Amino acid sequence: MVMADGRRPSAIVRCREPGPGPGIELHYRHSKPERVTQMTARPIAALAAVLALAVATPLDAQLPATVDGAPLPSLAPMVKRTAPAVVNIATRGSVEVRGSNPFLDDPFFRRFFDVPEQPRQRRRTQSAGSGVIVNAAEGLVLTNAHVIDGAEEIRVTLQDDRSFDAEVVGTDPASDIAVLRIPAENLSELKMADSTRAEVGDFVVAIGNPFGLGHTVTSGIVSALGRVGINPDGYEDFIQTDASINPGNSGGALVNLRGELVGVNSAILSRGGGNIGIGFAIPSNMARSVMEQLLEFGEVRRGLLGVNIYTITPDIAEAYGVEETQGALVSQVMEGSAAEQAGLEAGDIIRSVDGKAVNNANELRNTIGLKRSGDTVELDVLRDGKRRKFKAQLGEQAAAVQVEAEEIHSGLQGAELETLDATSPRYDGEAGVLVATVAPGSPAAQRGLRPGDVIIGVNRQQVTNLQQFREHAQGQSLLLNIRRGNAQLLLPIR
Repeated sequence: MVMADGRRPSAIVRCREPGPGPGIELHYRHSKPERVTQMTARPIAALAAVLALAVATPLDAQLPATVDGAPLPSLAPMVKRTAPAVVNIATRGSVEVRGSNPFLDDPFFRRFFDVPEQPRQRRRTQSAGSGVIVNAAEGLVLTNAHVIDGAEEIRVTLQDDRSFDAEVVGTDPASDIAVLRIPAENLSELKMADSTRAEVGDFVVAIGNPFGLGHTVTSGIVSALGRVGINPDGYEDFIQTDASINPGNSGGALVNLRGELVGVNSAILSRGGGNIGIGFAIPSNMARSVMEQLLEFGEVRRGLLGVNIYTITPDIAEAYGVEETQGALVSQVMEGSAAEQAGLEAGDIIRSVDGKAVNNANELRNTIGLKRSGDTVELDVLRDGKRRKFKAQLGEQAAAVQVEAEEIHSGLQGAELETLDATSPRYDGEAGVLVATVAPGSPAAQRGLRPGDVIIGVNRQQVTNLQQFREHAQGQSLLLNIRRGNAQLLLPIR
């Protein structure tokens, strides 16, 4: 209880029966001088006594307004300035779900028992996340691609409770960045910081809408920089923080003490789905680069060096006569690529790009993939034990192509195929056609195809991409040469 003059009562009230009727015994302790007042009274009279004593008691325990003449530090002014630029994003969509009887989803079962094909059912979905206004004049909002994935309706709600339908400017799942536009006026925006200036130990604040609670602010520090391996198929350079990030915080703001956007909250490492102090944010420089390309081209045009690469292992290091295991070994240089034009050769070890050290093949893939096509990069290369430097103008990665395999052959119905990303360390520089997904019970599944299979040949013809696969996959029957893990097998498709 706080009195009108700012003082607080200090009393202990105990109930007892002090005689013939109910009453209250008051033990009132003054701070200065210390004394205890006891009284027995009816409840109303006792309450009046408490109030009278409290008014007369000074507040000695309150926090000082200043320390050595300076006001106490507080994040409140910065939060008040930045929080209006953080928004809530609610999405609605639908997903196709299997029927209640799995046998009816099996084409073989339906043909055998002459059961007509069952219509697919769709289930409505909804989810919530956060976003950051980075351009108030144009109503541009940054968020995560996974926040709006599959959304049919996107609703953005501001801190002042105004709500707008959002237009999707573009998405880039590989970096988990999406850009939205809302038709709103009088918006607040966050200035984007230079994330390369962030250092481990910097204080940061995470602002978002965890668990649908509305605007929530948590604080922490930058725990680490340049984190990778969270999503091996994506492009990563995460800022790690111990500021609490929970479900619903995705797409929210990671802000430095100057009130600048240093990162877009994206993921957490957790066993049970809640925060354990390990969260990850996409650096603002990376988010800015992706946003600019989405605005300019409607897609991200990533740089392509044109090499197949391996991580340097101790065995490879010994074979090449080097002591360190830092770098990425070039196993193949693509004809006509930026690497070939720059003078790179198979057997070169790339140790850094533009002065930034490359520790393994995955880091090289990320570093090149986060640059734009047409950029010129300087490569520090180890060749025959000698350090050399090369400059390469990056080409453009082809847009990912994915098709329903049934478009090629009915026996592949239920499978999705795409050209393999040969720079992915997961496939050790392989080339071919990746079986991305296989629907359970589909003809493709019945014939033995599995997700993750790499088709390297069809009808005794080698294939390195989806276009070649289309050209050679002709006729009523196909003979696929498949690499599955460390094994190769032939799979007939009729």
